[in-house]
Amino acid sequence: MQISSPSPLDPPADQAHWVERAAALAEVFASRAAELDESAQLPVENLSELHAAGFDLAWLPESYGGQGLSWLTFGKVLTLVAKACPSTATIWLMHLGAAYGLVHMNEPEAARFFAGELAAGKRFANALSEPTGGNLFLMPLQTAEPAEGGFVLDGAKRFVSGCEIADYLLVNALVDGVPAFFGLSPDDTLKLIPIWDSVGLRATRSQLISFTGTLLPADRRCTRQTDEPNPIPVGLPFLSIGVAEAALEALQHHAMSRVIPTTGEPLANMQWVQFGAATEFVKLRAATLLAAQTAWLGDQRSPLVNPTSLEAKLLANEVAKDVAALGVKVGGGSGYLKTSPIQRHFRDAQAGALMAYSAEVCQAEIGKTLLTP
Repeated sequence: MQISSPSPLDPPADQAHWVERAAALAEVFASRAAELDESAQLPVENLSELHAAGFDLAWLPESYGGQGLSWLTFGKVLTLVAKACPSTATIWLMHLGAAYGLVHMNEPEAARFFAGELAAGKRFANALSEPTGGNLFLMPLQTAEPAEGGFVLDGAKRFVSGCEIADYLLVNALVDGVPAFFGLSPDDTLKLIPIWDSVGLRATRSQLISFTGTLLPADRRCTRQTDEPNPIPVGLPFLSIGVAEAALEALQHHAMSRVIPTTGEPLANMQWVQFGAATEFVKLRAATLLAAQTAWLGDQRSPLVNPTSLEAKLLANEVAKDVAALGVKVGGGSGYLKTSPIQRHFRDAQAGALMAYSAEVCQAEIGKTLLTP
C-alpha cells in the first residue's frame, strides 16, 4: 500500500527526476545503514554522493549557483534519505541549514563566498545549542566579548552533528546583549569532546565542542534579515516521517512473512495487528500532509512556515515513535534482536522528539498560542 496518494502538496512534476535520483541513492544508503549504526561512524561516503548528485546546492537560488527547487521536493528527498539512513539525513539537513543560513544572512560578497564553498564540497555544521540553554538554540546565553578583529567566545556548544568533518561552523553568541551569528573556520582554540555514545542516530556523531578564547571574526558576522526559508524547520518533520515509513515497512514485512504456529496463518491476519497498522498508517499520512503544508508555505515565503513547522514536527515525532513501538510489539522477541531492523528503527525514532525544538517545547509554543487572548 502506498504511504501517500496524489495530492496538490506533491513535488512539482518537472522536478520528479530529483526525487528519482534521491531514490536511487537511498537504496545504496539503506544497504550501509546497519553497519554505520553498529560502528557509529560518520556516513562520509553517503554525504559525498549527495553532494556529487547536486543535492547540496539544489535549493539555493540560481543567483548563488542553485536550482531554486521547491521545498516540497526537498521534503520528499529528505524523507527518502531518512527512510534509508536517518543519520545521513540528519547530518545533511544540519549541513544545509548552516550553509544556507550563512548564504542568506550575509551580505552579497560573503554570501557568494559561502555558496562557492558549498559548491566546492566543503562541509558545514551548526554549533548553536548550549549545555545550559536547552532548546534555546537561537537564543544563546553565552556572551562573546569585544576583541581586536571581532569578538572572543569562551564556552561550549553541544550536539554538533558532523562536526568532525566540518570546514565551517555556524556559531551564535550574545554580542551587546543581542544574538549574533558567525561563520567560523575551526582552529586550535576549538576542542571536540567525544561524548557521543547514543541509543539512536549513532552515525551522526553529534559531539560537544569547547571554545577557549575563540575569535568570532567581525567580517564573518551575519548582518542580514531574510525571509528565505531555512532547510532545518522545513526538514525536521520529514526526518521523523522517513523513520516512520521505514518502521512501518519493517512491520509489514514481518507481519506478512511470519506464520503463527498454532493456526498456520500469517501474523498479518490477526485483527489486533491489522487495527494497529491501520491506525498508524492513517496517522502517518496525516503527519506527511502537515509536513508537506509546511514545505508548501516555504515555497510561498510565508511567515507561517516556522509556526506550522512546530505542529508538523510534533506530530511527525510522535507518529514515528508510535509506529516504531508497534513494530516492536508485532516483531516480538525476534524484532528485539540486534539483527532486526525493527529495533534500529525504534531507537532512531526516539531522537526526533529530543531534537530542538523538542516535542515539549513545541507543545508549549502551540498551547501558548491557542490559549493566549
